[in-house]
Amino acid sequence: MKEKIKHYLEEIEKEKDIRVLLACETGSRAWGFPSPDSDYDIRMIYVHKREWYLSLTKHKDTIERMFENNDIDITGWELKKALRLLGKSNAAFLERIQSPILYKHDDDFLKEVRLVASNHYSKIATIHHYLNMGKRCFYEIENQKKYKLKKFFYALRAATACKWILDRDEIPPIVFQEMMQGLEIEEKIKERVNELIELKAEISESYLHFGEEAIFAFIQKNISQAKENFKSLPAAQGRLEDLNIFFRKQITE
Repeated sequence: MKEKIKHYLEEIEKEKDIRVLLACETGSRAWGFPSPDSDYDIRMIYVHKREWYLSLTKHKDTIERMFENNDIDITGWELKKALRLLGKSNAAFLERIQSPILYKHDDDFLKEVRLVASNHYSKIATIHHYLNMGKRCFYEIENQKKYKLKKFFYALRAATACKWILDRDEIPPIVFQEMMQGLEIEEKIKERVNELIELKAEISESYLHFGEEAIFAFIQKNISQAKENFKSLPAAQGRLEDLNIFFRKQITE
């Protein structure tokens, strides 16, 4: 599958006359709790040639393609759009540049953009993303006798990310297990979560689960704490000019 994905990326580069700076896995495969039938969610950051940016015409700044009967979803942001989002400490961007599954990337770009991202990290902006996701996903399962593990893990990961942002100064890791291990959480909770990750790796996404009151309480507690404390969190201190300088470095003739 990895070779197929690389082939599709090459097709897109030729068709759109772009250079892919980063193409990585996101979603459950990158987060560390995929199911056997999980889709492949590939996200790109790409750059056009210099002439594209010197036009008075307004161009589309995203790409969306589906392959293999919609099992492979490839979407991307043009670099200028991506850096504008980075300037706002966009959580999806911060996850993409940490992905452990890379299909194509420029080493120098990835190294530098991670440094730029750390300088523009805003705890208050980032927690908004995870708090909203956590509330939405938790609402969908909290009163259900049975629920999909996928939605359960979405709520759990978002709530854990909220705790990370409140407790630590670093950008939350994309890999869920790393996030769990980097926080003070009851060992019983960690052990049970690992058991559920193993279960999810063996069953389809249609599987319906039940129970897990202790983890539900953990999710609810961290969502509540995030709602109570997010307003006191700091914003980013990065400069827009740093993003401009970084952007110009990536543009080729």
